[in-house]
Amino acid sequence: MQVMDLFTGGQAGYHTYRIPALAVALDGTVLAFCEARLHNGRDDDQINILLRRSFDGGHSWEPPQTVITDGERTCGNPCPVVDRNSGAVVLPFCKDNQQIFVTRSFDHGVSWETPVEITASARDAAWSYVGTGPGHGIQLADGRLLIPSWADESPGPVTWSPNPNWGKVQSSYAFFSDDGGASWQCGAKMTTDVSDECMAVEIAPGQVYMNMRSRHGKKCRAYARSNDGGATWSEVAYEPEMTEPSCQGSILKLEDGTLLQVHPTAPEDRTHLQAHFSDDGGHTWPRKKMISVGPSAYSDLASVDGGTVLCLYEADHCKRLALVRLER
Repeated sequence: MQVMDLFTGGQAGYHTYRIPALAVALDGTVLAFCEARLHNGRDDDQINILLRRSFDGGHSWEPPQTVITDGERTCGNPCPVVDRNSGAVVLPFCKDNQQIFVTRSFDHGVSWETPVEITASARDAAWSYVGTGPGHGIQLADGRLLIPSWADESPGPVTWSPNPNWGKVQSSYAFFSDDGGASWQCGAKMTTDVSDECMAVEIAPGQVYMNMRSRHGKKCRAYARSNDGGATWSEVAYEPEMTEPSCQGSILKLEDGTLLQVHPTAPEDRTHLQAHFSDDGGHTWPRKKMISVGPSAYSDLASVDGGTVLCLYEADHCKRLALVRLER
């Protein structure tokens, strides 16, 4: 299994690169986004969103370009989705995990519109913090753009930093657009404080399966289902056989309908990044494939070349973002 490093900590003036997100433009250009953390690599570091593009299915890559920067602020949680109706690459993201913005590219990632703030329509104002994704969003059969997200309701000052209660109460939700990203609506919050970072696939028209990071030492993946395009959700349940140390994971629906889920599987440490396959809409996951036994954390997935899957993941304790090609 060939591995290519797309971003390496300490290079180009950045301390750490984290939070990978992948998208494939309508012309086939592969876009790899990440957070470029400048000083110390922490979540509240000065962070820019960077992008690399590939024109040959991920075999070679253009140099990094800066998509989002705002002085000393934290600009992160890139969650791209491609609108097949307009051809736009739509990129929601957060500033300081307080505000939500969206920018769009109509030339497959070469240039980007001035970001527009959508906070008022994409989150509940009572929440302390919010995060888009991380990882990619999806477009449903009816054209809806769906952005999996998490909400933080921790008590205390509603500011980026400091808040000693950060992360005490978090839940999953999604927001969505039915007009190509011009306007947005906030969906219902899922079961309180049992899951957070999440990613979705559409099983059938309007039926969405969300796979999520679990909380409070559950040590296995969480999931929920929606029958109304992500507006409301079932109670969050768990996959006991899908062990995890509590970490973000990624999911992708392949061309034949198979679901592919990737996350670190060692219950006590972020190692053993493994792919899981489901042929029944996420009800069972009988097939598995190990990607890396070493330190590994956040990831994202994209399908290229008519079936090859790219997996971009945090490797070696987040010292690099590594790209691997998964052949089924």
